[in-house]
Amino acid sequence: MARCSRSAWPGDEVSVVDFLRATPATADAIALVGESGTWTYAELDHAVTTRADTLRVGGVRPERVVPVVLHPDAAGVVELLALWRLGATPAPLNPRLTEPEREEARASLGGESAGDGSGAQAILWTSGTAGRRRGVAISADALRESARAAAARLELGADDVWLASLSPAHVGGLALVTRSLLLGGTLVAVGATDAERTWALVHGRGLRAVAPIRVTHASLVPTQLLRLLEASHGQPPPGSFRCALVGGAEIPSALLARALEGGWPVALTYGLTEATSQVATASPQLTRQKPGTVGSPLDGVHVRIDSEGEILVRGSTLASGYVGRDVSPLCDGEGWHHTGDLGRFDDDGDLWVTGRRADRIVSGGVTIDAVEVEEALRAHPQVGDACVVGVPDPEWGERVAAWVEPAEGQLDLDDVDRDVRSRLSASKVPRLYHVGGALPRNPNGKVDRRAVRAALARSPEAP
Repeated sequence: MARCSRSAWPGDEVSVVDFLRATPATADAIALVGESGTWTYAELDHAVTTRADTLRVGGVRPERVVPVVLHPDAAGVVELLALWRLGATPAPLNPRLTEPEREEARASLGGESAGDGSGAQAILWTSGTAGRRRGVAISADALRESARAAAARLELGADDVWLASLSPAHVGGLALVTRSLLLGGTLVAVGATDAERTWALVHGRGLRAVAPIRVTHASLVPTQLLRLLEASHGQPPPGSFRCALVGGAEIPSALLARALEGGWPVALTYGLTEATSQVATASPQLTRQKPGTVGSPLDGVHVRIDSEGEILVRGSTLASGYVGRDVSPLCDGEGWHHTGDLGRFDDDGDLWVTGRRADRIVSGGVTIDAVEVEEALRAHPQVGDACVVGVPDPEWGERVAAWVEPAEGQLDLDDVDRDVRSRLSASKVPRLYHVGGALPRNPNGKVDRRAVRAALARSPEAP
């Protein structure tokens, strides 16, 4: 595993493994709400212990990495906590992954043990070099410090009711679980929800088994926010809803303006898996004052912009390192993680994210490595070469688009598309195609992604 050092966060330590017992909430406070009922902190503690005993009998051992498909529901939360109670390291897999993608993720671990000094509390997935999947080892310290820093920035506490609106396989989804429970709040985990269900939960409706509980906080990607605005039919959220934490992709200015005009308390955030979710966050007040900024870095997180405009991050929430094949160091020699994103600071010290790496696409909050999609396209015998880019989209932020260079003769685009869908999850499949001749290249012989993007914007073809 490639690692870098992290500075310790000052203050009393709280164990993530035993946080159900260490939480400041009282034992009879509601910790978890699911479709079938509620669990107080004491009841959740008992449910986690019971599930951990079952997993132990089933062969799960401490210090082992356990790939597991987790849904954002009560059962998924209990499973996650039970693995932690056992001392195992869950490696959550998104339910939307295809089986080949899951197998590739499992294989990349190579029987990795968490007892190698990494201190991994969880392993989350990101794309590595040449599109190969690799894990990001997140420590208990990083999870705790992320929760503490977010609480300080957004004034979070035990009276918050968080909606489990993202998969625990997403760093934002994992962080909101630990953030809510470490702070003694309530987590509403009823599985994947559409916008209408989310709108009902914000109003305290739609929970059959419990008394009305109104969601006060939700982590959303821009596409989810758009759907929620549509479901609200122009009505503002109730005063009990205090924060829509929006990140995971660039938010279109028109969407942000619409949300703010509609009275939504939007907190814009910039984060990444390697930083255990949030790097910088603008409170709802700052977002309203300066729409578009993601605010200053969180406490314990340091950010600088290098000479080429790239955002570099280090600090107490940084991951321990990468796990998997062909891993590179997470940090440079001075402890900085190079994000590949571009940004600038304004005179107030607030961060503005201005762009991202050419080979990375963010569509609907899902980060997609263009190289992985290109390899899937090249696997088809009719494809000689391919270049994948993101093109702007008002709904998804970006759409995955591909220039496909035929190997020879005619190319059956429908067959190519079906083949890609069998290899990749839906979010990675190109929505736009351009079947052309040789890919445009610069004088150094590299594919000119800017020219590819321009061509796809002019004349896309859909299968």
